[in-house]
Amino acid sequence: MTPPTRLAGTLIPAMAFLSCLRPESWEPCVQVVPNTTYQCMDLNLYKIPDNIPASTKNLDLSFNPLRRLGSHSFSKFSELQVLDLSRCEIQMIEDNAYQGLEHLSTLILTGNPIHSFATEAFSGLSSLQVLVAVEINLPSLKALPIGYLKSLKELNVAHNLINEFHLPEYFSHLPNLELLDLSNNKIRRIDRKGLQVLHQMPPCKLSLDLSLNPLDFIQPETFENIHLHELTLRNTFNSTAVMKTCIQGLAGLTIKRLVLGEFKNERNMDSVDKCALEGLCHLTIEEFRIAHFDDFSEDALYSSSCLANVSKISLVSLNLKSLEGPPKDFRWQSLTLVDCRLEHFPTLDLAFLRKFVFTANKRVTTFTDVNLPNLEFLDLSRNGLSFKSCCSDRDFGTTRLKHLDLSFNDVITMGSNFLNLEQLEHLDFQHSNLKQASDFSVFLSLKNLVYLDISYTNTRVVFHAIFDGLFSLQVLKMAGNYFQDDFLPNIFTDLTNLTFLDLSKCQLKSVSQDAFGSLLKLRFLNMSHNNLLSLDILPYKDLSLQVLDYSFNHIVAAKRQDLQHFPRSVSSLNLTQNDLSCACEHLSFLQWVQDHRHLLVGAEKMVCAKPLDRQGMPVLSFRNATCQTSKTIISVSVLGVVVVSVVAVLVYKFYFHLMLLAGCKRYGKGESTYDAFVIYSSQDEDWVRNELVKNLEEGVPHFHLCLHYRDFIPGVAIAANIIQEGFHKSRKVIVVVSRHFIQSRWCLFEYEIAQTWQFLSSHAGIIFIVLQKVEKSLLRQQVELYRLLSRNTYLEWEDSVLGRHIFWRRLRKALLDGKPWSPEEITDAESSQQEATAST
Repeated sequence: MTPPTRLAGTLIPAMAFLSCLRPESWEPCVQVVPNTTYQCMDLNLYKIPDNIPASTKNLDLSFNPLRRLGSHSFSKFSELQVLDLSRCEIQMIEDNAYQGLEHLSTLILTGNPIHSFATEAFSGLSSLQVLVAVEINLPSLKALPIGYLKSLKELNVAHNLINEFHLPEYFSHLPNLELLDLSNNKIRRIDRKGLQVLHQMPPCKLSLDLSLNPLDFIQPETFENIHLHELTLRNTFNSTAVMKTCIQGLAGLTIKRLVLGEFKNERNMDSVDKCALEGLCHLTIEEFRIAHFDDFSEDALYSSSCLANVSKISLVSLNLKSLEGPPKDFRWQSLTLVDCRLEHFPTLDLAFLRKFVFTANKRVTTFTDVNLPNLEFLDLSRNGLSFKSCCSDRDFGTTRLKHLDLSFNDVITMGSNFLNLEQLEHLDFQHSNLKQASDFSVFLSLKNLVYLDISYTNTRVVFHAIFDGLFSLQVLKMAGNYFQDDFLPNIFTDLTNLTFLDLSKCQLKSVSQDAFGSLLKLRFLNMSHNNLLSLDILPYKDLSLQVLDYSFNHIVAAKRQDLQHFPRSVSSLNLTQNDLSCACEHLSFLQWVQDHRHLLVGAEKMVCAKPLDRQGMPVLSFRNATCQTSKTIISVSVLGVVVVSVVAVLVYKFYFHLMLLAGCKRYGKGESTYDAFVIYSSQDEDWVRNELVKNLEEGVPHFHLCLHYRDFIPGVAIAANIIQEGFHKSRKVIVVVSRHFIQSRWCLFEYEIAQTWQFLSSHAGIIFIVLQKVEKSLLRQQVELYRLLSRNTYLEWEDSVLGRHIFWRRLRKALLDGKPWSPEEITDAESSQQEATAST
């Protein structure tokens, strides 16, 4: 046990040395991708660490106090593509700070209190496409010297102090700019002069986000003859009147997508007056999107013809309650209704509508027939819809449907085989409760279907012709369903063009040898999370598989003859989380795993489940030599190891006992220096000093005790002192038994040595003093000590006048046994004894 002073003497210099090291010399950065991606976030760095390689492409230095970027700060990293300097307390960026970063495409400066940019601060960034300057206290776009970043596509200056929407002249030199995010600034008005530069930029390419600005006025004709790709105005107006005025100020704008509304958790307005949207009549809009209004009626959409010629309408999180359908002369081609709290399915009769998305409207449970003769795309997912008889052209009012999504709904009963819906290419039923899907060939007429998802539809496949007619199908997902007898038969006869098949979580136990016989174009097969017991290769021997997933099964091994037919086209095989056996009977399979580790996904995670002595062992660590070694050699080796281990353990365990034996031979005939060596817990030292030492060494007759705190020789090991100074030079041993004694490893060690000492020395004796009552349950933990105290007489300390007298009389008598005396000492001892007797 190392003394505390020595431990402190070692730690203090080490801590002083570490405190002198600067953080950048510790190699603190996390290497996410070797030599490519490094994360140095929040490490209190004052400069860029020197140990980051020049080949780094992605570097995250966020939340470090860099404070100032000097010239050529990153010139070492010529391959850098993404640089994150978020919240680095940067106040100044000098000229040519990024010089040499010719490949940098993304630069993030979020949350830095930048006071000024040098004129050439961003020079050298010839490939920069994304610049994020959010929350940098930017007062205006003029303060940002980026006119020479010709490759810039996205500029995000949200959450700054910009109070006027004025695009500097240098914007005309940014021909590739696609997004300007000015959201969450202080812009209150937009004037004609501030947007003059937009007339010089490519039409219908730039998207503007002015959300979360306190906008209250747009000067008329400001957007006249301006072409934008998208304009977003969310949480921008504080009243319907302001909204109406600003929309009128957009007159003359040609735009592909206009987004109005609020945010879910931030509201300025709860309602929209139907007059607020009248100004849209003076805009040319391709798509109109409005979101998050608690009070929004269909009158706002239909009150005027402003939206009649818009191609796409999106209504998101509006409290509509009902929608009776727009007038027939509206030329909408796409209508999206997401979470609009409708109570009934809308009645639609739109001749031009090609795409209808109706999702996340949980209150609607009944589907109403619609008349949409040109509809091609229909998404009814994530509602509470039920279909008593699905599906035919009568249900959807069209024969041109190509995309149908009925996923995440309620019960869908298959009553027809998609009559007059032969043009369907995409069909999704996942996580809906599909009924009667396996009663007849429900997909027989869908010869053009390319994608089919019936995953987790509670379908029990009994009818073998369930997929008949799907000659064009390329993707089939049917995870989480069931098969009769947990057996996969050949039900894919017509799926000759299938490339992707998901059969995971289908509780499969076995597979027919010809189950995949017709799937000659199959590339991806997922058989994971089933109950398969072996890797049966024969069903795949003629396929062109590239990815085969057999993870989370109960596979033990594969037969040797089967492995000879393993498809050479497979580049990825997953066998993780199986019950693989590393027994010699499967040697051919284990060798095959070793030889094909390059195509095994997570090969290092494949572990043995059997036999028990190899359970948890990595399969790749299995060696063929294990099975070729004779039993005799194994037995001899095991026996040799056991013998050596036993000898080593015995030597280690009885090292100090052997040391004591050697000492007995050396000191056995000499005189003892001490009358007794005292074994006690440091917790009981007060009693030893104040009672035992005081009464025995200062009394008459006096005895000389060996105590470790004063008699052990400094610089010698504790164990050596115990044996040489304690046992070898003492006539007897006093053992002070207490709760602390039983719980001390050192005390128990000394007690074990004392037993050996008593056995080796004929004149030795052990005197037990029980200092305090010790619970038997605690004492029984030390079996030998419990037996000795149960069978032998011991002294018990009692703190009373009579008890103390009897205790010291008995202890002195035990110590006098075998003690050599001089005549003077005998006379003193007798007189002392008589005085003690008289006093009692």
